[in-house]
Amino acid sequence: MERTEAQNSTPQGRYTLLPSRYSSEDIIFCIDVDTESLVEMKVTGPNGRPITRLDSIKQAILLFINAKLSINPDHRFAFATLAKSASWLRKEFSSEVESAMDALRLLSVDSSSGHADLTQLFKLATHEAKKSRAQNRILRVFVIYCRSSIPPQHQWPVNQKIFTLDVVYLHDKPGPDNCPQKVYDALVDALEHVTEYEGYIFESGQGLSRVLFRHMCILLSHPQQRCLQDLVDLPKSLTKKSPTADSAPGEENPAVSSQ
Repeated sequence: MERTEAQNSTPQGRYTLLPSRYSSEDIIFCIDVDTESLVEMKVTGPNGRPITRLDSIKQAILLFINAKLSINPDHRFAFATLAKSASWLRKEFSSEVESAMDALRLLSVDSSSGHADLTQLFKLATHEAKKSRAQNRILRVFVIYCRSSIPPQHQWPVNQKIFTLDVVYLHDKPGPDNCPQKVYDALVDALEHVTEYEGYIFESGQGLSRVLFRHMCILLSHPQQRCLQDLVDLPKSLTKKSPTADSAPGEENPAVSSQ
């Protein structure tokens, strides 16, 4: 915000917001292909067919891409997978929904993962971020992680922050064989270590697709326009409002109110 001096008939003390242009995004989706991505959600598809985390992830990514392109058709997307390390699935950035659908069809599970190292992902993201910057664009890496007992690792210098990192973490409930809190803490550490702009992290152990879709909608926010995640109070919950005792007969009362 900048305060401007009174000019001619302009009232003194008026504030104006100078126009600014936000960079188009290059977004790399990095999808966890560990066997835990095949865990079934608590919803079923047509004819009662089970829906896995991977199924829901594909749907959520297509939701995100269609919405993002409706905001700005100049955004572009590429795809990588995370097994023991990260590797490209579709390296070429594209603004075509059909290209994204083709890439998602290539996803397959890797049963030999064992551990997850994010170092290679950060290396390829840094390389792509430099190319994006040369085109006056910014790069965002979007990790969708599914392992409940394997914290990710990385070896990365703390002074290299040239891309934004977002994370969605889908996991099982805590138990003898898993430690989702430890994994979540490791993901938070990785995000804070590498992200340039405010990076967001969301988690869910509920197994509900609608929760994943809700997180994806919040992550549509442009990194250059974000507030701190602690200040995000969306989505607003709707609660029933009880009629007050002193309401006059025939007085209208709203059924729900936004909190």
